[in-house]
Amino acid sequence: MDQIGLRHLHAFRAVAASGGIRRSSNALFRASSAVTRSVAMLEQQLDVQLFERKGSGMLATAAGETVRLRAERIDAELQAVRDDAVRAQERHGRKVGGIEALLNERRLQAATLLAEVHHMPTVAQAMGTSQSAVSQAVARLEDMLGQPLFLRTAHGMLPTDAGRRWIERFGRVLAELRHIPEDIAALAGVVQGTVTIGALPLARTQLLPLAIASVLQRHPRLQVSSLESPYGELTAGLLSGRIDFIVGALRSAPGEAFSVHALFDDKAALVARAGHPLAAKKKLRIGDLAGYPWALSRPGAPLRESLNGFFERQGVAAPTPTVETGDLALLRGVLVASDMLTVLSAHQLHFEVAGGQLAVLPFEMPGLERTIGVMTRKGSQLAPGARALLDDMDAVSARWRDGK
Repeated sequence: MDQIGLRHLHAFRAVAASGGIRRSSNALFRASSAVTRSVAMLEQQLDVQLFERKGSGMLATAAGETVRLRAERIDAELQAVRDDAVRAQERHGRKVGGIEALLNERRLQAATLLAEVHHMPTVAQAMGTSQSAVSQAVARLEDMLGQPLFLRTAHGMLPTDAGRRWIERFGRVLAELRHIPEDIAALAGVVQGTVTIGALPLARTQLLPLAIASVLQRHPRLQVSSLESPYGELTAGLLSGRIDFIVGALRSAPGEAFSVHALFDDKAALVARAGHPLAAKKKLRIGDLAGYPWALSRPGAPLRESLNGFFERQGVAAPTPTVETGDLALLRGVLVASDMLTVLSAHQLHFEVAGGQLAVLPFEMPGLERTIGVMTRKGSQLAPGARALLDDMDAVSARWRDGK
């Protein structure tokens, strides 16, 4: 399916709000015939009836109501961009055009891609168009908004402060567009599309694989994409709509823009190879750990900071690691091949512990409990596929909480 046109969607929303073609055409300053064509083209593209045509006006169908919710969020995002530009106009005296220039999905796509890769020829290649066309698309947005979206630097085309704010909203608009066909398919009982997850380390070994296997068994037309970037990059992707949700250890202060949903509580464990000298003891004291090398996450990682706090509370200096890594495969390797110790969730090393390569040592570490959950953007409406995957993660977590 071709990408849904923002101009058609804008016309559809006006008709849904006014209940008729004539009234909406006056509000849009477009001919009634043009508004009628926009609605017809949208219905043809989605292969669904969006309105019931009655003598008293046009009433949105169930599919129409579903599309209307997305269309309202899209218009709100674009209106917020224009309002922000108008406020800047009052400071700088630059003219801001009408919202019509923003009703072009190709322009928004060009700007969001350029903000990501900083290189106009790469954007042109990705979009299957010319560099000149990309340049014109960005220039048209800048002309309408009254100030530049990008600065040309030695590091490529970088967004201005205003450009960064607006392009984040453009990304959310494009995400809403992507989800509309998925919403329509779900009304017919078909869950499809791509779910993009920001996967933090703790969720990757068991929780996500089990949930993904379950959801794909029920919905084979669904696709799942997992991103394993640093936390800051994942939250940026969540804000811009490129990521549907983030799953992993919840931060104590997720930020006002995010909502969190707890799945289960996890407790960090002291882990070493199965034949480690400490593995034979029934109970370890903190003094027993002295003299052994450590492999830990990097400074600043939440678990590393919690571990440092634990040692401080015990009146003992925190260990200086011999190996610092965020790579779980490397961590497994050095643990199996040496007498190194680490502190990590047992969920992350489940298969190595179950297979007898690694062992959870009998050492209590109060204060290292963490809540594992999902973070979404406030105000977002997840696509049906993302909601289905969340349901399966809830089911897996419930089994763990029940000890199954």
